[in-house]
Amino acid sequence: MADVAAEAGVSRALVSIVFRGRPGASQETRDRVLRVAAEIGYRPDNAARLLARGHSRTLGVMCTLHQPFQADLVESLYPQAERHGYDVLLSANAPGRDEAKSIEALISHRCEALILLGASSDTADLDALGHRTATVSVGRRVPGARVDSVHSAESKGVRQAMDHLAELGHRRIVHIDGGRQSGSVERRRAYRAAMRRHGLAEGIRVIPGAHDEGAGIEAGRLLLAERDRGEPLPTAILAGNDRCAMGVLMAFARAGVDVPGEVSVVGYDDSHLSHVMPVGLTTVRQDPVLMAEHAVRFAVERLAAGDREPREAVIDPKLVVRGTSGPPREE
Repeated sequence: MADVAAEAGVSRALVSIVFRGRPGASQETRDRVLRVAAEIGYRPDNAARLLARGHSRTLGVMCTLHQPFQADLVESLYPQAERHGYDVLLSANAPGRDEAKSIEALISHRCEALILLGASSDTADLDALGHRTATVSVGRRVPGARVDSVHSAESKGVRQAMDHLAELGHRRIVHIDGGRQSGSVERRRAYRAAMRRHGLAEGIRVIPGAHDEGAGIEAGRLLLAERDRGEPLPTAILAGNDRCAMGVLMAFARAGVDVPGEVSVVGYDDSHLSHVMPVGLTTVRQDPVLMAEHAVRFAVERLAAGDREPREAVIDPKLVVRGTSGPPREE
């Protein structure tokens, strides 16, 4: 600003008035100041100005880059944050960069509140974080922590998927779970409950996995190896999420297994990739727009009233039937 003032032949205070759009400068002076600023490449530092007032007006978002549904969430968070007058700063988990580093990076950049997508940190760590700054967990319930949460009704979504498969006539239904990743415990529990409800308790089988293609490929290979030893393939698979389901489809495609002719496959998320495949994936849809809306609102309202009790928004999921599920082949 001092450089602009010197070049334009006015005071620094007058330059400040011009850039803040306040009265006190003639139109001629405004035009001259703005022209000089453009010529020397000056832009007002809005972040510095906000920090000087004690607010960054920034929401920090922790995410995992290779999770398509989290990408959908991030895309939905931007307009919601802008509607409340906030910007978004991203910090990604990556190999060698765990959640703790991602979170500390956001705090060090003076984000006013944090929105954590698919957090896997211990409850005690999230509780401590919630006492440091306004925090919202998206995709995972955190009972006992001072953290607001937004997630889908996992058990309801799994129940819809299992009812769909049972109504098609499936009896040998396997679940590939997501390990410690967000929503996994609830989805695993709901799968077991649905199998019992449909009179299939003896056929309950959970294959340990993760929310990525690699876990789906490994589970598919395991089932194919069992088939080669004379054991029948399941007639349906409920995967922990869409990425895992895609891994299963890759393994089966390489082995020539017909989906859904021999095995039906169902995912969870309805990420943008689930409907651009040659055969659309049957999956349970989570609503990223609605989840983003709740997450931003919770963050902003906690900033305004930090002493409120933690809140929870539960979003209804919806089964989306596409090409990877069908009746089991008659044996």
